[in-house]
Amino acid sequence: MTIREFKMPDVGEGLTEAEILKWYVQPGDTVTDGQVVCEVETAKAAVELPIPFDGTVHALLFEEGTTVDVGQVIISVQTAGAAADAPVQEAAAPVAEAPAAPAAEEPVAEARQPVLVGYGVSTASTKRRPRKAPAGTAAQNGTAAPAAAPAAAPVLPAVPAQPGGERPLAKPPVRKLAKDLGIDLSSVVPTGDGGVVTREDVHAAAAAAITPQAAPAAAAPAAPQAQAPVAEAAAAAPAAEPSARETRIPVKGVRKVTAQAMVGSAFTAPHVTEFITLDVTRTMKLVQELKDDPDLAGLRINPLLLIAKAVLVAIRRNPDVNASWDEAAQEIVLKHYVNLGIAAATPRGLIVPNIKDAHAKTLGELSESLSSLVATARDGKTSPADMQNGTITITNVGVFGVDTGTPILNPGESAILAVGAIKLQPWVHKGKVKPRQVTTLALSFDHRLIDGELGSKFLADIAAVLEHPRRLITWS
Repeated sequence: MTIREFKMPDVGEGLTEAEILKWYVQPGDTVTDGQVVCEVETAKAAVELPIPFDGTVHALLFEEGTTVDVGQVIISVQTAGAAADAPVQEAAAPVAEAPAAPAAEEPVAEARQPVLVGYGVSTASTKRRPRKAPAGTAAQNGTAAPAAAPAAAPVLPAVPAQPGGERPLAKPPVRKLAKDLGIDLSSVVPTGDGGVVTREDVHAAAAAAITPQAAPAAAAPAAPQAQAPVAEAAAAAPAAEPSARETRIPVKGVRKVTAQAMVGSAFTAPHVTEFITLDVTRTMKLVQELKDDPDLAGLRINPLLLIAKAVLVAIRRNPDVNASWDEAAQEIVLKHYVNLGIAAATPRGLIVPNIKDAHAKTLGELSESLSSLVATARDGKTSPADMQNGTITITNVGVFGVDTGTPILNPGESAILAVGAIKLQPWVHKGKVKPRQVTTLALSFDHRLIDGELGSKFLADIAAVLEHPRRLITWS
């Protein structure tokens, strides 16, 4: 029997780490080539990872909720025979404990390079980072370390031994939890197999530290991580009471990248925002007529579909708005295609997937693309590729009952259209005040690419189409 290791793959798009959201297998389970073993969240999307070989799960190297660098081993599998393209270790040896000998640092063979459909793996990040080892270990002599724990409970890399005692055994996530809670691992009574300190042990120690009988601790206990994640910088603060007035939430994954991107966009591209209020009664009537059209049966017809179509018609009439800024070359890059972004609020944060080549789609094809995009985003399955190379974005703030806003550009794009709530309001129509369906559009654009005249014409054309939707035909 041999042990094969599966590393966190590089899903492309410049991503360097991912958080393990859920394990679908446990030690002892049988896995087959192509079977999904876990779901991870990158900075842009949730992705399922398939294992590239057959065998029995030997160990899960990281717990759910842990952020892992690309190239780190996340799971080891016991296979039936030797394999030339994977590190081989004794079945009883801790998979990640022993500092790897040169043979264990060989990258995975080229034959198994593809790990995720549509993405490749990194060829520059397949070696493990060097680990520190206590003096006198076999690693210092260039030999592999002997077995140190049962295969069912591998001991992960630990910090050097503390003065005056043996090094406590714990996985990296448990060590981080202890650090966040201000718990000295050497004082924790381990209950895990082989004397390993578990998360429950750390929580028990934290609970004991805040009882009235306990001596004042130098560190700061906090609530369990699942209830109120506490930033590392707050470790020295007093213990939080049950009625704490604040809760700290780590910003990571999609929310972290979104925050960074919005700051970069707001302070890089000179934003200009223009507004227009318009009567969309005819468009709303057309929406209902299309819903009743048997030729469009089964398709999702809504105002956003016609708004998207109006934007595409306006781009055709004003092609210079569809551009990007090349900072390095100091050039404006005109795009002869439209990848139409649709901002979507998901449980993991705001994402902006885009419909590739939206300009070439019929109304029916655009409807199908919108439906697929929304469903995929809602399920948290949007891939990084679906969020790349957008040109212009629509954000529908009207679904929240908001009239309008000043949207921030999606980085790299030239414009973003905010669509407000469509409401029945008094409106002068044919010389008389009548109740009409009215909305407000707000267009933010990059003033390096789009000047005031062009931006105004573009927004006016969108409004003109929505006021008289027959222009979807006459202007196409």
